[in-house]
Formats: sequence, C-alpha cells, structure tokens
Amino acid sequence: MAKTAIVGVDGSNQSKTNPLVQNVTKTWNDGRSFLTDVRAEMRKVVTPSRKEVQATTTVVLVTVFIFAGYFALVDYIFSSGLAALMSKLVGPQ
Repeated sequence: MAKTAIVGVDGSNQSKTNPLVQNVTKTWNDGRSFLTDVRAEMRKVVTPSRKEVQATTTVVLVTVFIFAGYFALVDYIFSSGLAALMSKLVGPQ
C-alpha cells in the first residue's frame, strides 16, 4: 500500500500545522511561562516584621498630620486674604 505525504507549495515534505493549533499552543506556553515567572518572583517576596510595619505606619501617620496642618494653614491664609480682598472691593456684608 502506498503512503501519502503532504507536500507544500515549495515542494517540502514538512506537514503544515493548523494555525488555530499553533495559536492555542503558543497561548498555553506563554501562560505556563508567565506562571513560572510569577512563582519565581513570589519566592523572592519577604514579609516585613511587625516592628518594621509599626515603624512605617508611624512615619506615614506623622507625615499625614504634618501635611494636614500645612494645608489647613495655607487654606486659612488664602481664605482670609480672599475675604479681605472681597471686603475692600465689594464692601462689608
């Protein structure tokens, strides 16, 4: 019995694969590669100690209160200046 072969346009005996199969295979391999990389990166993650978390939380809270005071002061200065300007231009109300 004779064997059949798939012959391409260029005359090669290499079988052509379905583009859908190539796309699915590429997507599968890309997904596996991504998950492998994620797993490798997750091994590098270090959880901070309780003392480090408390220290950084304290720094953040102090900074927030300093900026809140600064913006309250700037807001008071601008609102007082605008009120004084409006009373000179329009008159007291």
